[in-house]
Amino acid sequence: MTAFAELQILSNFSFLEGASHPQEYALAAAALGYQAFALADRNSLAGVVRAHLAAKELGIRFVVGARLDLVQDLKPYEVRPLDAERRPRPPNGFSLLAYPTDRPAYARLSRLLSLGRRRAPKGACWLTLADVEEYGAADDGEGILFALLPETLPAGMNAGATLGDLRQRFGRNLYLATYPRFRGDRGIALDAELAARHRVPLLASNAPAMHAPGRKPLADVLTCIRTRTTIDRAGYSLAAHAERHLKTPAEMARLFRDYPQALANTLEIPARCTFSLDELRYEYPAEILVRGETAQQTLTRLTWEGAARRYPDGPPPEVVEAVAKELALIESLGYAPYFLTVYDIVRFARSQDILCQGRGSAANSAVCYCLGVTAVDPARVDLLFERFVSAARNEPPDIDVDFEHERREEVIQYLYRRYGRHRAGLTATVVTFRARGAVREVGKAM
Repeated sequence: MTAFAELQILSNFSFLEGASHPQEYALAAAALGYQAFALADRNSLAGVVRAHLAAKELGIRFVVGARLDLVQDLKPYEVRPLDAERRPRPPNGFSLLAYPTDRPAYARLSRLLSLGRRRAPKGACWLTLADVEEYGAADDGEGILFALLPETLPAGMNAGATLGDLRQRFGRNLYLATYPRFRGDRGIALDAELAARHRVPLLASNAPAMHAPGRKPLADVLTCIRTRTTIDRAGYSLAAHAERHLKTPAEMARLFRDYPQALANTLEIPARCTFSLDELRYEYPAEILVRGETAQQTLTRLTWEGAARRYPDGPPPEVVEAVAKELALIESLGYAPYFLTVYDIVRFARSQDILCQGRGSAANSAVCYCLGVTAVDPARVDLLFERFVSAARNEPPDIDVDFEHERREEVIQYLYRRYGRHRAGLTATVVTFRARGAVREVGKAM
């Protein structure tokens, strides 16, 4: 049986391009008997969590990946951030697939994408080859593996010279990706000749934009929405066929029968990429630590100091018992830095007379009450701390704090000053269609 891994999948997290969910790709890849699969969404890792969870459930290997669309030159666009919305779009460069081999490489890829997003207008990502070289290098592992997509080279750019330059930069971490175009030319053969000339391994793919060919009508509608046209006027902007879907390993072997090593190389990348999202852990800032004290010691001290303020005549016995019990559990789970981080933010807000209040399950915590994060007195209300923190859940508790909306920006700016912009960020959101919006947009396209 032919062994194959598809490493160039475009999911619906490449908004209005991919016509299938990451979970659907995982299910189809497992059903087809793939050894592994990887997402390669445009300048994004947004879909990898769903793909990872689905792959774990199905027992198939998932490789984290992203497609990096580069720009040729940023110098004409280096202007003040306030002018970002008025900046013209940089000229297109070529594209690279990126696969982090280990935990440090994944961190560098994440920082690379953050760099590209922050310097570009909303919805765009501007990265140069110099950026990729800087973040792709590894002093502590194999680094990031890259695969050039030769069909993305701009007109006039010498493919051989570009591949040779990349070979010098990335060495054995570089591949050349190719896929069947189904347009009657020698696309794979030309890519294979180019790869052989510069001694770069060829990587086989079908460049799926859907998990099954039945998604072609949806892919066409997405193209119309993206290009703001109708299905009758879209013309050559629509895909000419429905071939870009997950195919059986046997079919891929037939398509690449003259280049068996290109198929074998699809297994080499998963073998080299040992990183899994399961390796990620919460990493708390060192700014909340006090010299000479552990995080737990600081939390214990601040909690009892807060208890003395809350109860001037001394905390009631049931509160003392609750606080001691909670502190012991927090210590056993290693959550003290998390509590101190939230306390630091609330302390700043109160020092500036910014209204704030903890809510939700955190109100079940006597420690949060003593720290001033919540306002539910455990001496007056029977609290269920296990609803907030439990040894059975392998994740930190959720401490929600509301700030008055007129001054919320002051708190955000404090976070940037205190912890650095490169280490603090707002929660990312991904736009999705709901029923009414989907019907409206499809109606426009039709």
